[in-house]
Amino acid sequence: MPFVQVVEYQTDRPDEVRRLSEEWTREHPSPGPARVTLAEDRDSPGHFVMVAEFDSYEQAMAHSGRPETGEYAERMRRLASGEPRYVNLEVAQQMA
Repeated sequence: MPFVQVVEYQTDRPDEVRRLSEEWTREHPSPGPARVTLAEDRDSPGHFVMVAEFDSYEQAMAHSGRPETGEYAERMRRLASGEPRYVNLEVAQQMA
């Protein structure tokens, strides 16, 4: 069953966040999320949401358990204002 992890955070360093995300994508192409979307709230500049889509919960947990994923999360945490908020979601239904 598909699984989605949402990471919500505030930052006043959006360019550094984008560079870090691009670096991660280049250096760690797989195994990882099937898709990652990074979005900024139009009504609240500096408020970001990252949505990582996985094929399964097990794949997401294996990815989260990798040392390099932990290093990336720590680097993101240092760029955030406050602690990021994580939401782990089992996909109940997908629509086209």
